Amino acid sequence: MRTHILGARIIDPASGLDQVADLYIQDARIASIGQAPAGFVAERSLDAQGLVAAPGLVDLSVALREPGYSRKGNIASETLAAAAGGVTSLCCPPLTKPVLDTPAVAELILDRAREAGHTKVFPIGALSKGLAGEQLAELVALRDTGCVAFGNGLAQFENNRTLRRALEYAATFDLTVVFHPQDRALAEGGIAHEGPTASFLGLAGIPESAETVALARDLLLVEQSGVRAHFSQLTSARGVELIAQAQARGLPVTADVALYQLILTDEALIDFSSLYHVQPPLRSAADRAGLREAVKAGVVGAIASHHQPHEADAKDAPFGATEPGISSVELLLPLAMTLVQDGLLDLPTLLARLTHGPAQALRLPAGRLATGQPADLVLFDPAASTLAGETWYSKGANCPFIGHCLPGAVRYTLVDGHISYQV
Repeated sequence: MRTHILGARIIDPASGLDQVADLYIQDARIASIGQAPAGFVAERSLDAQGLVAAPGLVDLSVALREPGYSRKGNIASETLAAAAGGVTSLCCPPLTKPVLDTPAVAELILDRAREAGHTKVFPIGALSKGLAGEQLAELVALRDTGCVAFGNGLAQFENNRTLRRALEYAATFDLTVVFHPQDRALAEGGIAHEGPTASFLGLAGIPESAETVALARDLLLVEQSGVRAHFSQLTSARGVELIAQAQARGLPVTADVALYQLILTDEALIDFSSLYHVQPPLRSAADRAGLREAVKAGVVGAIASHHQPHEADAKDAPFGATEPGISSVELLLPLAMTLVQDGLLDLPTLLARLTHGPAQALRLPAGRLATGQPADLVLFDPAASTLAGETWYSKGANCPFIGHCLPGAVRYTLVDGHISYQV
C-alpha cells in the first residue's frame, strides 16, 4: 500500500538524518523522504505532526516461548507485545523445547512468525546440541534455514577445548557467536548480586567475578579463534571495561545490556519481590553507572529488552524459588525514553542503541530509515506518556513497571509498510 506520512521528525541514526519531513512508502520500502516520487498517489495518509519517525526498534533478545512453553507465551502474543513497544525486528534465543538446534525448529518459528505478521523474527540457534555444551549443533544448516547467530545461553561448555573448537568452526564460516558470560561454579546457588543488599536479606550472592572471569576467558578464545563475538546481557562495570579494552585491541566484539539493568539496581530486592528476580542479577549502583557510561560511549552498542514472560505461578513463591526474568518488550520504547528524560542520553543516541547498533551487532537487514530500505519504522509521540499495563498483550505480566507512567507513547509500528500496531 502506498502510504504518505506527513510532517514527522525523522531520525535515522545510521545516516545522521534528523529533520522534519514527509515520508513516502511504496512496495514495502521507503520510496522517498521529503519529496514525493514522480507519480506517487497515496492510498493512505498518516498525520505525524509532533511525532518522531524512527527505524523500527531492533531487539536482540525476546523469548517467544514457542515451541514448548505455551503457558508462558507464544509467537503471536509476544511479537504483538513487541510491536506495541515499537519493535519491528527481534531475535529469539534458542531456549525452546525442543531446543533450537535443528532446522525443523527454526522453520517452525519462522513460519509462525510470518503467520502472525507483527514483527520480523531472526532466530539465534543453539551453539551445541541440546545446549549441553558437548557436541556442536548443525550450525551451517541452521544458518541456511535463517539463524543469524549462535549461542549457548548461560549453559556452559563442558571444557574450554570443546568451546575453542566450536569457535574455530564458527569462524571458518564467518558465523557470529553470542556469549552470556557467567562462570557456572562461581554463580552456583546464587540468586542476587553479592553485596550488602544480598547480605542484609540473607540471599545467596553471585559475585561480579562470575561475569568477569568468564568474560576474560571468552575474550581470549575469541582473540585466538578470530570469531565474530557478541556479548549479551552484561551487568558489571568491570565487564564493560574488558569489552572496551578488547575493542581497543581491534577484536571483532560487540555487546548489549538489558534495559532494566540501566534502570534498576539490587536495592530493588529489598522487599523480596520476585518481579526483580533476574539472571544474571541486578547489580550495584556503581555497576549501573558503569553500564550507562558504556552505553553512552558506544562501547555497548545495543540495548535489549531481554524479555522473558512467565505465567503467574512462576513468580508466586518465595524469592529464591521463583523463575528469573522480566516481561518488558512491550514497554521497550517508553522505558528507554526514561534515559532521555533523566538526561543520560539524547534522543538520537538512544535510538542508535535501539536500532542501528543492534542491527550492526548481528548483521541484520534492519535498523535504517532511508530511501530504498524496508519500510520498518515506528512513529511515537515523545511528549505523550504511557501508563504501563493499561493495555497488555504479552502472556507474561511479570513486569515490575506495570502501573508506572512512562515518557513517550508508540502511535504506529509499521513492518514492510503494513501497520502491525496502532493506538
